[in-house]
Amino acid sequence: MKYLESITDRFLGDMSSLVWGFAVILVVALLLGALHRFLQRNPGHRFRNQSTMFVAIIVGLLLIILLLPMSTQTRGQLLQLTGIVISAAIALSGGTFIANAMAGVMLKSVRNFRTGDWLEMEGVWGRVSDRGLFHTEVQTPDRDLTTLPNLLLATQAVKVVRASGTIVGATVSLGYDVHHNRCEKLLLEAANSLGLQDPFVQILDLGDYSVTYRVAGLLTETKQLIAFRSRLRAAILDSLHEGGVEIVSPLFNNARQMPTDSPIIPRPEVRDSRSAADAAPVDVVFDKAEEAEGLSSLEAEVENLDLEIKEAKKALKELDDTPREAAEVALKAKENRLAHLREQLAAKEAAKTERPSSET
Repeated sequence: MKYLESITDRFLGDMSSLVWGFAVILVVALLLGALHRFLQRNPGHRFRNQSTMFVAIIVGLLLIILLLPMSTQTRGQLLQLTGIVISAAIALSGGTFIANAMAGVMLKSVRNFRTGDWLEMEGVWGRVSDRGLFHTEVQTPDRDLTTLPNLLLATQAVKVVRASGTIVGATVSLGYDVHHNRCEKLLLEAANSLGLQDPFVQILDLGDYSVTYRVAGLLTETKQLIAFRSRLRAAILDSLHEGGVEIVSPLFNNARQMPTDSPIIPRPEVRDSRSAADAAPVDVVFDKAEEAEGLSSLEAEVENLDLEIKEAKKALKELDDTPREAAEVALKAKENRLAHLREQLAAKEAAKTERPSSET
């Protein structure tokens, strides 16, 4: 009888330990799942979400080991085994996994570029459409998405177009029979027609048969970089042809029979409302980068406005009755503005989350 009781007690003890262990694992798994779903509500913070989930998984694993019903010796052995496994994983993947994570943290702290900026490196050129803990995504002018490891961005030279503006330029070769003052005047007219700031002309090369000129100017609307590069070349064509300057090599005349006084200038035509220079709209080519930049800007505006409201509430307590009323009205307007921005942010994040995975 005592033997049966001891077996029953042992069985019940094992069952209770098994149930407790299963409950601990289930609770930790549910907490991690809930955290993952919560982080997915803010897809714009991909870097922060990945970092949080990485730390949460490590903490969850340690909690399972600490809360499972087992002896102190067994728990210590499991902790040692976990440490060995993590150390081995770090050692085996240190060249890629951990290195990319550390590079991602460094790039985030340095802030040499942000979502929506133009970036060029290793033959890749486009706008930053997403930033993560391990990689950075760039959308190219072909609307394709290119993934760059953060380690590559941290160890290689990266060219970033400044948000305040960049220099847009184009080169053209003209004959020696046209005085350079006349060429410079016509090229400056082409740059001014596009509204480029502080345009200038340079003579780059004195070749055997032609002179190479470069006209450039400051473009403040960097989103239109591709379009303005094409528009500048079209403006150069129009300006030089209207000024009676041929854009053709002197050797070209030797390959055909025609009068020497016949200029190579096309007949004037009415410019279409949508020309070839505007054939690649930014909102189509860089749709994901535009969306990511808009989401990032909206998040920054919400954070700044929230900070202003907190500071205004602190200052409100020290005001008298008369200025207090005006301050309360201004505070109410800011709160309404903040609520409206949060609604816009939630709508954009929901639209981004619901988009099919093939498009993201």
